[in-house]
Amino acid sequence: MPTNGTTVSRGFALLACLASLALGQPVAPPAAQPLATDIGSADGARIAYPMPAGAERPTLRFVTGRMSEAQLAELAEAAPNVEFVIAASGEEAMRLAPTAHAIDGRFATPELIAAAPNLVWVLSGSAGVDQYLDNRALMETDRIVLTNMRAVHGPAIADHAMAMLLTLTRNIPAHLRNQRDHRWGSPDARTGIALQGRTMFVVGLGGIGTEIAQRAHGFGMRVIGSRRSDKPNPDFIERVGKPEDLLSMLPEADVVAVAVPLTPETEGMFDERAFGAMKEGAYLINIARGPIVKTDALLAALESGHLAGACLDVTDPEPLPADSPLWDRPDVVITPHSASVAELTNERRWVLFKENIRRFGAGEPLLNTVDKAAGY
Repeated sequence: MPTNGTTVSRGFALLACLASLALGQPVAPPAAQPLATDIGSADGARIAYPMPAGAERPTLRFVTGRMSEAQLAELAEAAPNVEFVIAASGEEAMRLAPTAHAIDGRFATPELIAAAPNLVWVLSGSAGVDQYLDNRALMETDRIVLTNMRAVHGPAIADHAMAMLLTLTRNIPAHLRNQRDHRWGSPDARTGIALQGRTMFVVGLGGIGTEIAQRAHGFGMRVIGSRRSDKPNPDFIERVGKPEDLLSMLPEADVVAVAVPLTPETEGMFDERAFGAMKEGAYLINIARGPIVKTDALLAALESGHLAGACLDVTDPEPLPADSPLWDRPDVVITPHSASVAELTNERRWVLFKENIRRFGAGEPLLNTVDKAAGY
């Protein structure tokens, strides 16, 4: 096995380092037969390092975290002209910066970028890139391409969103209490609503939002949504508005699912005015970022009974303080920013990463190129 700081040619196993970044724990190598190879978006795709035609491809260096021999062997075929350098810490990554052409996003500090004159690609291990918005060295240069992992997490997060919603609409906590007490039913467990015929409004029809919309449609819900782009609407979405249509569309929805990225425009989007526009008895799902929803405004809407409940995989602040009144509310389901955790997510992450490594070594446009001006 390579030692820290040792150059390792022909390969890279971002799966493990990205998993430690996103999930906080090591992840096993991908399945032998992963998913289809069409994961990732070509919208706005950019070449990080053009390759000369008809000549031997130059060697590109990628500073990354730990990797396994199995992953190295698989990726050797994808990018034979890419060599990877293991950095066990930010300090070690800084030492390796002068010769780096690409880096794992967790090392992308302004100081490292300033010390890396050859750097052309930063790979974010998450779908959201709000953690980089204040990094002017990265965000204000055209030299460096920033990519993310959007479309990787969509299926798992969408499953999680529907699971949280069903927990409230089918009153699962009451049934779990009865199971714990060995009790066959109780008056408080004989309530619940059906989703069929209700309306879900997905705010942010990107990869994750579209997956949520598809599942809501599968439950017989009418689905509407919003997004900035003018892409064609999937058949299962009845109508799509623009971000400025938020307040006019909120009154239609029985369930509002927040799936927009965190940007200066979306921070605090769900405030007193937005909650006031929502239908009485509606549910909120937030699987995006905590600061998009103003916590005090959410609490006020719940305490007044205007909202029937909230499903929160993200909160503001995060982690949620132990003394937050949200913990004790029976109309709130909280999970610790874990909606993306799934074996499927890891497999999809690997497929997208390997394809981008191939593209990087071949001088082709990289998938999931971030629009730095838009912040996603």
